[in-house]
Amino acid sequence: MDMLMFQLQKQLQTPLYKQLYREIKKAIIEGKILVDTKLPSKRKLADYLQISQTTVELAYAQLVAEGFIESRPRKGFYAQPVEELAYLDMPHDEPIIEEPVSYKIDFNSGSIDTHSFPFLTWRKLTRDILDDSNHELLLSGHPQGDDVLRQEIARYLYQSRGVVCQADQIVIGSGTEQLLPMLIRLLDKKLVYGYENPGYALTHSIFNHHDRQAIPIDLEQDGLNISQLEASVVDVAYVTPSHQFPSGSVLSATKRAQLLNWAAAKPERYIIEDDYDSEFRYTSQPIPALQSMDLSDRVIYISTFSKSLMPSLRLAYMVLPKRLLPAYQQTFRHYSSSVPRHDQHMVAKFMKDGHFARHLNRMRKLYQKKIKRLSLSLAPFAPAVTVSGEQAGMHIVLTIQTTLSENELVQRAKQVGIRITGLHSYDVHKKDSGFPKIVLGFGGLSEEDIHTGITELMSCWGIQ
Repeated sequence: MDMLMFQLQKQLQTPLYKQLYREIKKAIIEGKILVDTKLPSKRKLADYLQISQTTVELAYAQLVAEGFIESRPRKGFYAQPVEELAYLDMPHDEPIIEEPVSYKIDFNSGSIDTHSFPFLTWRKLTRDILDDSNHELLLSGHPQGDDVLRQEIARYLYQSRGVVCQADQIVIGSGTEQLLPMLIRLLDKKLVYGYENPGYALTHSIFNHHDRQAIPIDLEQDGLNISQLEASVVDVAYVTPSHQFPSGSVLSATKRAQLLNWAAAKPERYIIEDDYDSEFRYTSQPIPALQSMDLSDRVIYISTFSKSLMPSLRLAYMVLPKRLLPAYQQTFRHYSSSVPRHDQHMVAKFMKDGHFARHLNRMRKLYQKKIKRLSLSLAPFAPAVTVSGEQAGMHIVLTIQTTLSENELVQRAKQVGIRITGLHSYDVHKKDSGFPKIVLGFGGLSEEDIHTGITELMSCWGIQ
């Protein structure tokens, strides 16, 4: 059995049977096990390699299935000629799989408070929507999403964000990452996109994956650098004006007017307004959407229910300017909505019956308490630590006066089981911008975890 002296690594993540299968297959391919050679019995090979007989049985079964060996009744297993195989799967390196890191406290900016979701109400709506008589929901609905939901969204946007639109301007989709590629296909291929830097990394990759030229535009304290935008060749500007991600800045009134004037100056220009967490504002009335100020029909408004309801719902929407509707309906006339109809009707009823408004009010108060707890926990560490972006949303930005780099702060936090993200990681240029800045999400944490997390962060960073 010298030919089967394989070195099986029990400490590897790859199962032993798969290691054995690969070693035997490799020996047959390389001619170390000759054609028609009888392999050891399952029991003998198991004893020889000090592994279980089941492990050998699984390896032999896979080799038989792929034609590398054959089982002869009452005789055993024999190697087969590889040149008779239809194809040969040559050995390849096992991919490196990193062990997932388990964090005891996760300041993830995308998390929400899952414990406060109105499950009883949602369960009742589910029963109502899935009533036996609701046969229509088993069929495909409107390509842009069911009218009942689009009507509710149009009403909600007007009341809460000042967005003026009709239901036929709204397109329902399963997330920004599904709607944005559709929008890119709708617009001329020659158009150049501009995006905020630092900004939401997903949008950068979507532009690149669809072979669209995209240019980063720097941020200033009051939002996008309009002068830089005007000097560029950008045709479509992607912005988060109400609560910029990740800096938390708000686009000033002056810059809003300048941005709208920039878009109106040329017929091919558009603004994509991502209003991802506008529901949660704590220090003043909600800022009207950029779309509500648009007199030139140039703003494409995008938002989701990820923060207001749940990320797993996978329900987003965009409001198209009327000038784009004919092109959209022509380009996507054969498409079906990617969001299940029963989910659409559940959200529509949740909104129509007033549950959505009540839920938002509860969550706004809850997140306001959390950000207050966060501010109080950080207060003793001023002026070494300063806070920005706390007026809205579910994340803040810390500026740390330290000799440590941003990466060193992140790694020290990781060593004590705390997840944080450096603002630098969202910057495509990775340029040095003074003291390190850290993005802290608080939506998914309890007030106790927030206080504990801040205390441990400051301790591991050596800030007192």
